[in-house]
Amino acid sequence: MKKVTLSIFAFAVALSVQGQSLDRSKRPQPGPAPEISLGKTESFTLPNGMKVFVVENHKLPTIEASIQLDIKPQVEGNMAGYMDMMSELLMSGTTTRSKDKLTSEIDQMGANISIDANSVQGSGLKKYQTRIFELMADVAMNAVISQDELDRSKKKLASGLEAQKNEPDAMVANVSAVVNYGSNHPYGEVTTQETVKAITLDQCRKYYKTYFRPNVAYMAIVGDVTMAEVKPLIEKYFGKWQRSDVPVANYPTPPMNGKTTKVAFAPRTAAVQSVFSVTYPLTDLKPGMDDVIKAKVANTILGGGSQGRLFQNIREKHGWGYGSYSSLREDDICGSFSATLKCKNNVSDSALEALINEMRIIRTQKVSDSTLHNTINYISGNFAISLEDPARIAQFAINIERYHMPKDYYKNYLKNLSAVTAEDVQAAAQKYIRPENANIVVAGSKDEVANKLARFSADGTVSYYDYAGKPITPSERKAVPLGLTADDVYKKYITAIGGEKAINTVKDLKMVSTGELQGMTFTITVVKKAGNKMRQQVDANIGGKTMTFQKKVFDGTKGYEEVRGQKKELSAEDIAETVQEADLQAELHDTKYGMKRTLKGMETIDGADVYIMEVVDAAGKKRMEYYDEKTGMLVRETRFDKDPQGNEVSQSTDRSDYREIPGTNGYKVPHFMSLPAGGANLNLKVQSVEVNKGIPDSEFQ
Repeated sequence: MKKVTLSIFAFAVALSVQGQSLDRSKRPQPGPAPEISLGKTESFTLPNGMKVFVVENHKLPTIEASIQLDIKPQVEGNMAGYMDMMSELLMSGTTTRSKDKLTSEIDQMGANISIDANSVQGSGLKKYQTRIFELMADVAMNAVISQDELDRSKKKLASGLEAQKNEPDAMVANVSAVVNYGSNHPYGEVTTQETVKAITLDQCRKYYKTYFRPNVAYMAIVGDVTMAEVKPLIEKYFGKWQRSDVPVANYPTPPMNGKTTKVAFAPRTAAVQSVFSVTYPLTDLKPGMDDVIKAKVANTILGGGSQGRLFQNIREKHGWGYGSYSSLREDDICGSFSATLKCKNNVSDSALEALINEMRIIRTQKVSDSTLHNTINYISGNFAISLEDPARIAQFAINIERYHMPKDYYKNYLKNLSAVTAEDVQAAAQKYIRPENANIVVAGSKDEVANKLARFSADGTVSYYDYAGKPITPSERKAVPLGLTADDVYKKYITAIGGEKAINTVKDLKMVSTGELQGMTFTITVVKKAGNKMRQQVDANIGGKTMTFQKKVFDGTKGYEEVRGQKKELSAEDIAETVQEADLQAELHDTKYGMKRTLKGMETIDGADVYIMEVVDAAGKKRMEYYDEKTGMLVRETRFDKDPQGNEVSQSTDRSDYREIPGTNGYKVPHFMSLPAGGANLNLKVQSVEVNKGIPDSEFQ
């Protein structure tokens, strides 16, 4: 019957078009945009001032609850970063539950409860809704912040910040915040090691007690619920939340550059690519304004994805960058625009010029009907998909009340989107896309890139900033003393670590190092023996239990690598690298491994002058080494690779605290190393070094 039905339908369609003239050169006119149904919505307000919205959605037996605080707190000042830690501090227990008990109760339900500096979230199965509301209320009203938990959070945050000092995306984000908003604005504050160290328990507790109040709270509940069943529960668990006056800070209006552009450059060690953000604050685009939808269409056409003009021009047409996108954000305090770009150093100025040119074109030329049509369809599709997320619907309910938006704003979203014209897009672009007002923020190689960008600055100069957005006078790369060669620098290093005789005394070695990262203690054990034998093992202590993360074993000719229980034999390429890695006297065997060294100049690292050495191995892989001018010691090594997206990345390992190994007649190794690991830095301290103890070959099987 199904086939017959379809055949009849096709026949009817054929009859309906017979005799009609069809102009296939014209795009069919779209039908009327549908109204959006977000579900039945009801609301009430508790006597303590908390506004509650209940949105019925009975598709699944689940609930999603969100509490958002409408607050404008004082800037964090010299303790910047404590708000970032609230998500951990406020989940470390309450006056009625320990941290372990709180975690256990959440896990038993398979629910999610989270909290941060201005919101509380909860979700799970409907049958657990009573307990979910109870736990949300408990953390909102009764959280206990302990000194121990604060110390752990500070240590974790500080570790992550250490890795950001030479991480380009973080550097650009920090400098952008400062130049866009100023350091006395909440969006312009940058967390540093110094501000984290200054954070006090009193300040964290004061913030929580001051701003977590029901009279500034909006709560939205979406899911398999009704007002009749939810209201008594909210009254029971949140009704006793005590209201209090909540101070409202006033923030300065971010300065605009006027008809000028500024280039803000963050020099990055051993950068092989440049990371850009062409950015500025938007003081005149607020949630719910008519312009928001029009501006969104304009931004999507410019750089809202891989079909955006920036991506198509810079990556697809010219192959200059790994990707280029733009974002335009409305905000009740202050929004922002940012167009981003990552490209190789040698095309940085060309790629930046193309990006700025696309910003100008969308202001001066109307978009085509096909581009407009496709963009509206794209945004409509994403909006429709977003409605499948209960958390998004909860956000819509809060937005309408919090920002005084029209009650039918989201209901009519697609209708208003479909009404956007090419003229609207151009007008929005002229109003909100402002290349002449931009801060051009860059993290990259000062020597290779900075001078090429001066022409983009209104005054022809480049301003320099450190990783945290503080103005600096960058050190100039010095010329190498006349007659000094790479061989001279390397020989001084060999002498500094003990000399050839001391290095050759080592027949076997075992080194154990430890470090902490993200609340876990890592132990790295390295065992080597003459004949290029090696075993390297990384263990982690998690909750009192030790597990092996990674192990690499090599017997001199073959070996394997094991990562979390998954074992893989070493390939021929792996073996070639491992042979050198396992060589106890590798420093003396440059010729054997085809190493070519070139002295590139001098610069300053942590106040010390260092020689910069480029090292290329037999396979053509390059790395940079930095040798202290006075001590001769290797203090930093930067290796280059590609991330999963194909972007060229560099990772630096710092070395210090060289000490002599007993029994070697002066051979020294660094007892402190800082290396990148999962977006943070793992700081390793050597706990023990043993040499010539007669390590058996069984260690390498």
